[in-house]
Amino acid sequence: MKSTASAPGKIILFGEHFVVYGVKAILCAINKRITITAKTISENKISIKSSIGNLVSAPKRPLTEVDIQLRPFYFLADKMIQKYDEKSGMEITIDSEIPIGVGLGSSSACCVAGAAAISGVFIEKSKEEILQMAIEAEKTIFPNTSGADCTVCTFGGIMQYDKKTGHSKIDSEAKFHLVIANSKIAHYTKEVVSNVNQFKEKNEERFSKICNEENNLINDVLVCLKKNDLKGIGINIIKNQEYLELIGVSNAKLRNMIELANKSSFGAKITGAGVGGCIFALTDETNMEDTIQQLRKNDYECFSVKIDFRGLDTF
Repeated sequence: MKSTASAPGKIILFGEHFVVYGVKAILCAINKRITITAKTISENKISIKSSIGNLVSAPKRPLTEVDIQLRPFYFLADKMIQKYDEKSGMEITIDSEIPIGVGLGSSSACCVAGAAAISGVFIEKSKEEILQMAIEAEKTIFPNTSGADCTVCTFGGIMQYDKKTGHSKIDSEAKFHLVIANSKIAHYTKEVVSNVNQFKEKNEERFSKICNEENNLINDVLVCLKKNDLKGIGINIIKNQEYLELIGVSNAKLRNMIELANKSSFGAKITGAGVGGCIFALTDETNMEDTIQQLRKNDYECFSVKIDFRGLDTF
C-alpha cells in the first residue's frame, strides 16, 4: 500500500515575537511545498530517505535516539505500525521545495504531509484529524508549539492566531506576491525568543507600549486585507519592522536587504525569529521583478511566492 501527500510552507506576515505576549499574528501558506510518499514494506523496519538525512531503524525505538529532524516521521510511522500492523514496516521518502531552517515552515509542512501520507497507508482521515496528528508530531521537535504553523499548512490561505482564541481563517482573496530573500545567517529561535523576553523584563513599560502599537497595526492590516489594499499593508509592514528593530531581532545584513527591497516593493520586513533567516517584500506584478533584481544584483538569494489556498493535498 502506498500513499502520497503534499503540504505548503508558510510565512509569518505580522506579529512574530509579539504573539508570545498575547498579540495576534497573521500567517499565510506559500506555494512552495513538501511532498511525502509512504509505503508499507514486508520487513519490520522504518526507512526514511530525505535531503536532510536518512534513517533505517526498527520500530519501538526511543525518540531521543532518533535524529531530531527525522523524529516526526519516525514517531508517526511507529505509531501507525503499532496501531494497524505490527509485523509490517514502512518506507518514507521526502521531497522538498522549501529551504530548511529559515522560518518558512519546512518543519510544519513536513509534519502535515507526513501525517497525511503515513496515516493514509492504513486509513483515510479528515484534515482536522491529520492536523492533530501533525501537531503531535511537531511536538517531538518543538514541545511548546502553538500549532498555528501546522494549521495554516493544513488548510492554506491566510489566518490569524492568538494564544487566547486560537486560529481563524481570514477571508481574503488578496492577490499579492511575496519576494523572499535569505540572509544565510543561521539563527536559533529559542535563543532569540529568550533574548526578547530579557528585553521585555528590562523594559516592561516600553515593551507593553510596543505590543499595543503592534495590536493596533494588525487590526488595521485585517481591514487592508479585506480591501486588497497593498499600499496600506505595505505601510504596516514597514511599521512592523520598526517594532522588530526596537526589540533587537535585526542586524546590519537584514537591514541592508530590507532597504534594498523597499526601493521597489510596497514594504519589507523580517519574517520569523529574526537575527538571521529571511526577509520578505510585498509586491504585485508591477514591481515583483524590479524587487528581485534589486536584491540579486547585490548577491542576495531570493525567489517569489504566492499565497497557497490549496493547503494539504493527498493523492
